[in-house]
Amino acid sequence: MDEQTPLFSKEAVMDNKKVEEIAFRVVGDMGGAFVMALGYIGDRLGLFAALAGAGPLTSSELATKTNLNERYVREWAKAMVAAEYIDYEPETERFVMTAEQAFVLADDDSPMSVGGGLHFTTPSIYNVPKVMKAFQEGGGVCYNEIGDEIPEGIERFFRPGYIHFLAKDWIGALPGMSDRLAHGGAVVDVGCGRGQSTVAIGRAFRNSTVLGVDNHAESIAYARRLAADEHLDNVSFLEASAEAIPLDKKFDLVCSFDCIHDMVNPAGTLTAIRNVMADDGIYFWSEPNGSEQPHENRNILGRLFASVSPLHCMTVSLCHKGEGLGTLIGERGARTLAESAGFSSFEKVAIDNPFNQFFALRR
Repeated sequence: MDEQTPLFSKEAVMDNKKVEEIAFRVVGDMGGAFVMALGYIGDRLGLFAALAGAGPLTSSELATKTNLNERYVREWAKAMVAAEYIDYEPETERFVMTAEQAFVLADDDSPMSVGGGLHFTTPSIYNVPKVMKAFQEGGGVCYNEIGDEIPEGIERFFRPGYIHFLAKDWIGALPGMSDRLAHGGAVVDVGCGRGQSTVAIGRAFRNSTVLGVDNHAESIAYARRLAADEHLDNVSFLEASAEAIPLDKKFDLVCSFDCIHDMVNPAGTLTAIRNVMADDGIYFWSEPNGSEQPHENRNILGRLFASVSPLHCMTVSLCHKGEGLGTLIGERGARTLAESAGFSSFEKVAIDNPFNQFFALRR
């Protein structure tokens, strides 16, 4: 290129339609960011819960029901109508939540609940100044510095999958494993967080022992209370890294759900997992459903997972000078890690799930 030629020339021929598409995509994302902030408010202040099953309500009735300021409630509700999160009856000037909207927005036990997404997103954005500092200086934002709400938001985001699908559909896709655990086996759930996945396995397979392992003290304390509340004496928890799992017991099933990419030392974690497996055991591993190739993630979920990576998954690893793999390692990245840890076989399990891809590994 001639040194006199600017990198961008006013005379360059551009596709005006593409220019408009990019501009409106940014404007759409801008609206989405504000909607998520208001969705967080609705979730945390009980507005969605108050609307669910209540029939049409005026903003005054909704404000009274939630003990909130009517003017703010009215403007919030108008925004939620524009976002199609709730509906509006113009003839009565009342706001109403359909059964479908409530199933998604106001029921944490629903398999389609997004409450955790609302809970997780805005507090993650609070950390942007810390992440910007890491952009400039390196390092990251440690998990115990990300804020008290984020572990709970993550728990709520993944919980629907665990309580509805983990035992029956996911573990059920591993040949012979459900019968094995029904008769009594040993399971370790690595990176268990606040224990929802561990408890779901323990609840389904009461003849098996299930150990949850995580190095976040507050999460483990919560997980122990969760298991105690359900009187699951076959479930226990260990506050430790994966490398500290005791070697005096071999496990029929080792699980890790959506956490290996967050690890400081993911290859070392997989090596530790392999070391505690029974000779005929299975390591069952899930990762977000996306690709390690950026151009293959131009879809709703790819955009979500790629965007959350520098704000959460990558930074919590880099904080401890870890690998910082990021959220989207894809099947190829998972295979590379498995090979480095010495696993003899790697299989992508045929489970129909929009959010995750699942792998089964053997020693």
